[in-house]
Amino acid sequence: MNNDDFLEAYLKDRCDIVEDALQRYLPDEDSMPQELHTAVHYSVFSGGKRIRPILCLAALEACGGDIATGMPTACALELIHTYSLIHDDLPAMDNDDFRRGKPTCHKVFGEAIAILAGDALLTEAFVLLSQAQKVRFPAERRLAVIQEIAHAAGMAGMVGGQALDMLAETVEPDFTGLEQIHRRKTGALIEAAVKTGAILAGAGEEKIQAVCRYGTHVGLAFQIADDILNVEGDSALMGKNTGSDATRGKVTYPALLGLEQAKARLAEAVEAAIEAIAAFDSRALPLRVIARFIMERKS
Repeated sequence: MNNDDFLEAYLKDRCDIVEDALQRYLPDEDSMPQELHTAVHYSVFSGGKRIRPILCLAALEACGGDIATGMPTACALELIHTYSLIHDDLPAMDNDDFRRGKPTCHKVFGEAIAILAGDALLTEAFVLLSQAQKVRFPAERRLAVIQEIAHAAGMAGMVGGQALDMLAETVEPDFTGLEQIHRRKTGALIEAAVKTGAILAGAGEEKIQAVCRYGTHVGLAFQIADDILNVEGDSALMGKNTGSDATRGKVTYPALLGLEQAKARLAEAVEAAIEAIAAFDSRALPLRVIARFIMERKS
């Protein structure tokens, strides 16, 4: 089996496992208040690739762990990611009408329910992470995972990055500022995904640091790829309009460097990610092929 066939089978298998776990962990769609739960299910089960939870599980396996032990953490990461998408799409933020080929949450349920659905998903992620009966690890390991994810999702990570991204629309583009936005807005949660996988596996400090370097480079690659797809991607495949970054005056790699140089930076980030885990054995194959998939993806 070549790497493309392996990756396709691997991603489908892991995506199915994550989907099943999300269905188990979330309250039923018809729970009260029903409109809130319907909005949550609409957003969570809208066809995402589940890259963050899959990366968490892949890192856990690469460090010798059992993926069953990582499911609550993997699913919590996906809940946080989905909350961020709901809020990013709001009129006060990116004002997007479509996400993954479907109307965005606020277009279907209204802005108030969309805000509450995002709030609920963020909160439920930490309920899931803190439940001892679901996360069967020593308290100090469970706390370390919670701290990593909270840090990555908050002001020093994703939320801070989104604020910087919005503020950058009103200032002269700056490469240092652009990297700061990308490392926080997208990279922080991806790095947290692989780092928490390594922590859950009980990896030593050397392996954890190697996985963190991988996550830093992969997170940067993921955002550069998003920037490029917003310029030349197929909107039908992506499920949302392209060209929106330029319309809003967003600071992006193609805007600052041009497409070809942006693609070169993307390739460098992917190679750096793979090099970071060069000492890992064959159990890290999924991490290696996912890095290349991020560079080559079409949506």
